[in-house]
Amino acid sequence: MSDAFDGGQGAYGSGGQPRREGASVTRAADDVLSHHPVPRHRLTVADYHRLGQAGILGEDDRVELLDGQLVDMSPISPRHALAVDALSELLIHAVAGRAHVRVQNPITLDSGSEPQPDLAVVRRPWSGYPRAHPGPADVLLLIEVADSSLELDLGAKRAIYARAGIAEFWIVDLTTDTVLVHRDPDGDGYRSVTPVQAPGVLDVHALTGVTVPAGPIFA
Repeated sequence: MSDAFDGGQGAYGSGGQPRREGASVTRAADDVLSHHPVPRHRLTVADYHRLGQAGILGEDDRVELLDGQLVDMSPISPRHALAVDALSELLIHAVAGRAHVRVQNPITLDSGSEPQPDLAVVRRPWSGYPRAHPGPADVLLLIEVADSSLELDLGAKRAIYARAGIAEFWIVDLTTDTVLVHRDPDGDGYRSVTPVQAPGVLDVHALTGVTVPAGPIFA
């Protein structure tokens, strides 16, 4: 896998990973199982839905299914919410009549992953509408807004989206006011990763002529 930028891009190093002091996500210090080859039971999307139907998981449980495992979602900070609001407004206006914009709703990637990206631009109507969530073939663009979730988004989520064949994936990095535009999935990563900052303009590759300015995302 090759990236569209290298270690000379200031805050980012090889593979699009941010150079930040003390950057981390909360990990259980006593997660013994992660250090040993212990067989794990992975959930399917059907299992995940049954947990909700049985009341084991409720609407207030902020979890998503990634690669068969339940993953806690980060709390939404005020700046995170504002960035999602700005992107939603920009994209709804930009794709009007050509695609549908979903905000923090599920995408079914395969039998073991059903993430809830911050935004998704999908075909209208998508496959299985209205009885199923959109799948990879329906997705024109996925977006994750990242502050405390940056490590997860640049790691596991990027790999899962690439493996599912998501053609275009943006990470909105609120720690550096940069949008990392990922295109051309290849294995667990993307061949092209391009950083865009204000006053740059972002274009949705699958929708010719659809562009949004980067500046308002970070205002």
